[in-house]
Amino acid sequence: MGNRISKIYTRTGDFGETVLGDGSRVDKFSQRIRTIGDIDELNTTIGIIVSQGVPDSIREHLLNIQQLLFDIGGELSLPGESVIKEKCVKDLEHLIDSYNAELPPLKEFILPGGTTAAAFCHFARTVCRRAERHIVSLSRREIVNKYTLIYMNRLSDFLFVMARIMNRENKVQEQYWEKNSSDR
Repeated sequence: MGNRISKIYTRTGDFGETVLGDGSRVDKFSQRIRTIGDIDELNTTIGIIVSQGVPDSIREHLLNIQQLLFDIGGELSLPGESVIKEKCVKDLEHLIDSYNAELPPLKEFILPGGTTAAAFCHFARTVCRRAERHIVSLSRREIVNKYTLIYMNRLSDFLFVMARIMNRENKVQEQYWEKNSSDR
């Protein structure tokens, strides 16, 4: 396979526009580019989680998710393209169910935090929610793959469960939200 990227800078975006995968030019502040940026940020945040020495089984799941997020970014750069399929959603739902079955039921909201990896999972969850909101906004104006939207919704749930799993694996107690904490 030849080189896909031969130059790092092209100067074609110096004046506020960029090129989509289909060759069309759009403003860098467009909803589509903002959404692609959120996906990139999420992928990077998951890369930070992977760098925290997580168990190999979790690491493999996160690396697979990073691959799919790259696919989603590509899908978004090609308007009308559909890469994410229902199977991706079902596979993620299965992972959520299997990991969540290992955890005690939640009786209260938990505060984001714990180990560094768990805290980054919570952070990634918030980035994922933002990306999901931007995909919804984009879908109100343009055609967006429905499975991509569903996948992003499930991914934030997966990241929440992963934060709990990582804290449990490291014997870190979850911190519960205390109702009426402003009364203290």
